[in-house]
Amino acid sequence: MEKIDQLDRKILQIITQNARMPFKDVAQQCGVSRAAIHQRVQRMIDLGVITGSGYTVNPKMLGYQMCVYIGITLERGSMYKEVVKELERIPEIVESQYTLGAYTILIKLYAKNDEHLMELLNGRIQEIPGVASTETLTSLDQRIRRSLPIEA
Repeated sequence: MEKIDQLDRKILQIITQNARMPFKDVAQQCGVSRAAIHQRVQRMIDLGVITGSGYTVNPKMLGYQMCVYIGITLERGSMYKEVVKELERIPEIVESQYTLGAYTILIKLYAKNDEHLMELLNGRIQEIPGVASTETLTSLDQRIRRSLPIEA
């Protein structure tokens, strides 16, 4: 993998703070042309340094009142890929991690209410072959959400 240089890091500092900033403004702050910013951003996308872009939607505005983390223990760790394929079919699951420790998989999902959560948990997740047990943690509030700091 190619390394990113100081200019790339400066660009990342700026666009991770404000992804809507026009490239001409990023270019001005970096002292280079708009075309140079465009080329470097595209190169970082191609390299996998930048992995996404878009808008963040507030789940509560769409009726999802609960944010829940669920630790999943599998019958066998080797079932991970098959279980994840099934979890991917549940649109309310927004993130999954293959973990070491108490759980094999940790997922984050959004539910509209208690009944919806129970349907997702009992009717979908626990019915997946290979899921041995689950533990649910309900988030009451989120205060920190950010990208890693980028040193220029």
